[in-house]
Amino acid sequence: MSRNKGIIGAVVVVVIIIFIYSFQGQSPESYKAEIDKKREAQESFMRNSNESPFVEQNIKFEGLKFFPPDQKYKIKARFTPKENPEVRELATSEGEPEEYLEYGYATFTLDDKEQQLLIMENVQEGVLFLAFADETSAAETYGGGRYLELKHDGGKSILLDFNLAYNPYCAYTAGYSCPLPPKENLLTVAIRAGEKTYKDL
Repeated sequence: MSRNKGIIGAVVVVVIIIFIYSFQGQSPESYKAEIDKKREAQESFMRNSNESPFVEQNIKFEGLKFFPPDQKYKIKARFTPKENPEVRELATSEGEPEEYLEYGYATFTLDDKEQQLLIMENVQEGVLFLAFADETSAAETYGGGRYLELKHDGGKSILLDFNLAYNPYCAYTAGYSCPLPPKENLLTVAIRAGEKTYKDL
């Protein structure tokens, strides 16, 4: 009888785990494999592409460093469109500002703290742009902030996967003009996800 109860209990646990993973849409193993594959592609680009700052400036590439993939930092945020969006000038590492159009806000809670990020739009390229800094900046991650590529279907939510956060070219070498995060995007939590400071710095 106790053996049957043990089997039933194990089955219940498995069903619960499957349900949770189904709800999340992905198991930790498959998610890690997906992130690892994207990181391999990023490393290949940096090592081999003529558009890579390492290839372009003939700098030895010694590999990127990342935080381990963590689904905690894959966040479905509430999206609020920006009323009366205006063109904003973002300061850059070279001092010459760049213009972006305000798009909307992503609001989420992490480590029991509500956070909000201003999403911008690069109108010329037709893509969304997000630059942010957090409590790891200038310590574990690049001091000038990191970037995150986003897509939005026009709904009331937007996916922020900080495991895909990456460094601007300025994190690797001089000679590039990189937009800095606006003051709204200085997070008060540590985002221990995505790319770390490059090892040569």
